[in-house]
Amino acid sequence: MKIVACVKAVPEEQDISIKPDHTLDLSKAELKVGQYDLNAVEAAVQLQEATGSEEPLLVSIGTPKGLKNTKLQKAMLSRGAGALFGVADDSLDSIDALATASILAAAITKIGGVDLVVCGEGSGDIYSQQVGPLLGQLLGFANLNAVSRITPRGEKLEVERTLENEVEVLEVTLPAVLSVTTDINKARIPGLKEILAAGKKPITVWGAGDLAMTAASNIEVISTLAPPKAERKQIVLEGDSDENISQLADNLRKVL
Repeated sequence: MKIVACVKAVPEEQDISIKPDHTLDLSKAELKVGQYDLNAVEAAVQLQEATGSEEPLLVSIGTPKGLKNTKLQKAMLSRGAGALFGVADDSLDSIDALATASILAAAITKIGGVDLVVCGEGSGDIYSQQVGPLLGQLLGFANLNAVSRITPRGEKLEVERTLENEVEVLEVTLPAVLSVTTDINKARIPGLKEILAAGKKPITVWGAGDLAMTAASNIEVISTLAPPKAERKQIVLEGDSDENISQLADNLRKVL
């Protein structure tokens, strides 16, 4: 079974600052592997270990700043994957979900022979939750989201989907694209040995032109603003005396 996990470089949340006009300042934000993508990589590695198939491959798209960053490459490859394939171009900085899925589909097709693609439930920055389903449609693969468990059953997979009021169990014939939730696993933390070994794994980075396509977005982002900070009353009542409870109720009535 040839498995691919999709990963994305996203800004470190702690490095993002908010300007007085509520716009986001990303100038000092380091890039990291998206938190939801770590679950996708772990699911791919666990499935590889359970089936004895070849090490999963990683596919990522983004700007050269991210994909050609050796620290970030090691962070991606130190969690059990065998190789990284990337599509790097400055035009990929702010594309929509359809353009993202289209380029991922072209890259996966270029790799060839892929049986299973595993995606996170959403990206760590935009979190549209659309790329996985769109990717499955573009590839013509069976496609499921909200996947909370994957069990190999011979040449097929048994998949559990945790829905709002029920757990759905399905048998999936490959090839397939599965978008997994954060409940599916706890991503492993690589040690020094794994990080050093990641530096020796093969990395292939294409430009957008190598896939004979352009990243055309149908959506233009007008602005991204942080919500205004709410002013807190900062009234603290210590203890659960009747007087404090009555005062708490009075304060709540004034603001409701």
